[in-house]
Amino acid sequence: MKIAVVGFGAAAIGFLENMKGTKHQIHVFEQSKDVYSSSISGIRADGKLFVSEQMGGELEIDPELQKKMVDFYINKTKEKRYETGTSFGNEEFYRQFYRKGFQPIISDFYHLGTDQLKEVLFNIYKDFSSYKNIHFHFNHKVQEIEILANKVILDHENDFDKVIVAVGRSGHKLVRNIIKKFPEIVSDNTKVDLGVRFELPNHIVEKLNQEMYEFKVRYRSKTGYTVRTFCNNPSGYVVTEKYDDFVTVNGHSKYKEKSETTNFAILTTVSLTVPFDDPVGYGSYIAKLTNILAGDRKVILQTYDNFKNSKRTKHLYRVKPTLGEDNFILGDINLAFPRRITESIIDFVENLDKIVPGVANEDNLVYAPEVKFYSNKLNNEMFENLFFIGDCSGYTRSIIYATVHGYLTAKSLK
Repeated sequence: MKIAVVGFGAAAIGFLENMKGTKHQIHVFEQSKDVYSSSISGIRADGKLFVSEQMGGELEIDPELQKKMVDFYINKTKEKRYETGTSFGNEEFYRQFYRKGFQPIISDFYHLGTDQLKEVLFNIYKDFSSYKNIHFHFNHKVQEIEILANKVILDHENDFDKVIVAVGRSGHKLVRNIIKKFPEIVSDNTKVDLGVRFELPNHIVEKLNQEMYEFKVRYRSKTGYTVRTFCNNPSGYVVTEKYDDFVTVNGHSKYKEKSETTNFAILTTVSLTVPFDDPVGYGSYIAKLTNILAGDRKVILQTYDNFKNSKRTKHLYRVKPTLGEDNFILGDINLAFPRRITESIIDFVENLDKIVPGVANEDNLVYAPEVKFYSNKLNNEMFENLFFIGDCSGYTRSIIYATVHGYLTAKSLK
């Protein structure tokens, strides 16, 4: 069987791991110029892995299989170096958050660090390239997928028996094009995650960072929206994530080099009803509107006090941004974000401050936009020769869940 894999990310890695050495001929198409530039998002930046049944996606995955995938990545490092922690294994921390209305998420974390990831990625690529049935095609952006009765054609020229779409969040445009052709493939498209990247001094969250490395909580805000933390980076760095037509904000941390601040995402899950049917389009629109205000593919940076009081930030105070000055402008996020989203984020921060004093300090930093494009849930049973795996499928939102999704999909096709 001749199989195409579109995108070389976490889901593709899981798929290839289970397909290497088989009789099937696998062709991987990646839009980036090489393995170091590939769209592996969380693996390329930060490399945070976790084992949990409460977060990471909406698939039921055996923790043992999750741990197997964690070990797969760790074994690709030179000296098996990593940082680790358990989110809310400490009962007292759990009770403190629970008493204030938060839902603590229990998880085991393994952090490789951005500075080790080039080595990890190269070792993964080198291993797969050694198998005669796996072929890589870099600098090849797939823009069109045509589905026929017994084959799938990529860009009007390459025929395959089956195509695996593994483009992650960055490939939202390709997924949207497929949905336009086959709208019935969408099984759920009512949710989108919008929010900000929050940065504050390490000493404020020092106890949390030392105890669990990454704290994961959800909170039902006064607006009715659920707000959650995502991708906590102790002593980390804020970065931008560049798409074809807009720029968002993200964060990462390194194994060796450390900053004086911690950053994490605060995301609001927006659930809408009919006739709403385009969460990716909605999220993209908010991102583009923010970029228009910032200008020249930049993001907006604002102090928390100004964000809370709808005032444009003109000066910073004690907290120094880790994002380079050429990537942001000081401004007012409220000009781009819907009111209910900003109110939800503010409510979250104010209540978190009751447990972790200093979180709501007026000069803490707020960056926008942070948007997660995994909202369309796609039906993999509609076609016999086209499958969506990882974050672009709508069923995962983490490295390990995406990797396992690819791994299990390959198992079903072998």
